[in-house]
Amino acid sequence: MKKLLILLIILSSTNLSFAQTIEKFSIDSGGASTSAGGIQILYTIGEVNVQELNTSSVSISEGFINAEFRILIDPIVLLQGPILVPSVNGLMNDVLRESGLLPTTSPYEDNATCNATVFDVTGNNAIVDWVWLELRAADDNQRLINARSALVQRDGDVVDMDGISTIIMQAAPTNYFVVVKHRNHLGAMSSATIGLSDNAITTVDFSNNSFSTFGSNAQVILGSGDRALWAGDTNTDDSIIFSGSNNDVNAIKDYILADPSNFLNFITYASSGYLIQDIDLSSAARFSGSPNDSNIIKDNILNHPGNFLNLPTFTISTTVPPKN
Repeated sequence: MKKLLILLIILSSTNLSFAQTIEKFSIDSGGASTSAGGIQILYTIGEVNVQELNTSSVSISEGFINAEFRILIDPIVLLQGPILVPSVNGLMNDVLRESGLLPTTSPYEDNATCNATVFDVTGNNAIVDWVWLELRAADDNQRLINARSALVQRDGDVVDMDGISTIIMQAAPTNYFVVVKHRNHLGAMSSATIGLSDNAITTVDFSNNSFSTFGSNAQVILGSGDRALWAGDTNTDDSIIFSGSNNDVNAIKDYILADPSNFLNFITYASSGYLIQDIDLSSAARFSGSPNDSNIIKDNILNHPGNFLNLPTFTISTTVPPKN
């Protein structure tokens, strides 16, 4: 659905010639958001500032758009890949950071940037990688309201571009479905809407086994009982496939064999870099040998709760609804 932004300025008048005016001192910053019939209505009384707050929906403002609409959110998420080979139990590895491979520009569509010094932090708060956050409309979980890049620490805390601050998202304080995604893991979405505020930080803990996510088996259950995003989407098609057409294992193999540095075309070669084929975020993608990224995909497929026949051709699909 294409976005239509309508600014309505309503003036009271006794006739067409004599309209009342609103003095600036009488304007406050009140406002809220509601939805009806698939249309999100944002209404405030504040400074005149027309701003598009979402990209694929209809927004109507009664009065003035408030450029200061924002919510505070503290997401927590674990990525299965880097927690499979941790240097410290319970923490994701930060090998990409240690190897100097983390980019200061986000791999996601907003091309957000951070200062390289953010990656100097070590310990629990060291940065593992970039992640992508979305807010979906309460009345339509396919309708995107706001999205942005963020950084995830080893302990799962998702933080802003400075590597420590609470996430701020540009949206009206109200209820949303919350989505978190990673470039080679399957994303997850809250099963229910969550009330988000502009004056209080709301924690949304995807790693907690009591936190309910949308769809069946949206995340993998770790040995600790915590939950993590499924690892293995190496061709970014929102699915994990070990065997069959368009499988993720072949995406690793093809990259390894086409790597210019692998001049002898060894199938056991390890390609280094910030690679989507590097499922465990170990700084290298491996198709064959020990350890390798292909086995992570195989194990996920064969051990998936929905694959009760243990078929190698089983597909793990994302449970996050597509955006409209």
